[in-house]
Amino acid sequence: MSARDAAPPGTPSGADLLCDALVANGVATCFANPGTSEMHFVAALDRRPEIHCSLALFEGVATGAADGYARVAGKPAAVLLHTGPGLGNGLANLHNARRAGTPMLVVVGDHATHHLRHDAPLTSDIDAIAGACAIDVRRVRSTAAIPRDVAASLSAALTKRGPAVLILPADLS
Repeated sequence: MSARDAAPPGTPSGADLLCDALVANGVATCFANPGTSEMHFVAALDRRPEIHCSLALFEGVATGAADGYARVAGKPAAVLLHTGPGLGNGLANLHNARRAGTPMLVVVGDHATHHLRHDAPLTSDIDAIAGACAIDVRRVRSTAAIPRDVAASLSAALTKRGPAVLILPADLS
């Protein structure tokens, strides 16, 4: 995060707003296979004892655990993945979750919005990849929109019954 990305002192970060929204919407567990663009969210999860974060060494483990947890617990789990390739590695389990109607929120980190024009090696069309397995795909456009986007994604996961993907650029987290 660069100095230009930092929020004014005393202002909650996008990652903190994401955690607040998860708690407000009843999500108590997040399975994660993060990368560098998601470290803001991982740090915010560490500050929130109401959300249990379970780190996984592979995206397939994180998505499979989130699917299994949501089925057994009868409530949505969150799963955190690193950019498009991370989402791609979790697609088999997200496909299964969609077919089973398992409600879950899949948070996919992305490069900072001002870095996308550089087409870095991990840059990909996350929206298109997510469309293969999700019942709802949203891209966060502003930090202020995070609580509303989380609530809308979780609502879609619960009413349409399946994984909802929320794409969160690093500079908004």
